[in-house]
Amino acid sequence: MILVFFYILLEIYEVQWQSAPTLMDMLSRMYTYYNKSIFLFLIMHPTLYFAIWLMILSDYNIYALVLFLLKAADIFTKLYFIKQIFIDKKISDELKIALSTQLDKYMPYIGLLIYPPLVYMALN
Repeated sequence: MILVFFYILLEIYEVQWQSAPTLMDMLSRMYTYYNKSIFLFLIMHPTLYFAIWLMILSDYNIYALVLFLLKAADIFTKLYFIKQIFIDKKISDELKIALSTQLDKYMPYIGLLIYPPLVYMALN
């Protein structure tokens, strides 16, 4: 349970530094770190490293693998959007509207409902 609690703390940290009223604002915040260094951007996602460590610790348990794949897909998606929007400056009008939509204040916390059970199941 200590590891689950530690993971929750790391996830809350990530939510706090990424939180913004819209997805575009979230991506903009992330881009500030990405623009400084891609490595800094990746370091700002400690749950990815936790997931890698958990895979090794659990001898590549299926739940740990799912956690890692979800976290990796999340980060790669963010990187793709950052590249499209801020570097290539190629964004469709539809995507611009979707990214500008206000987020519910609890939306960024959905990971706290999905990921900790995976950590718990990987450890058992």
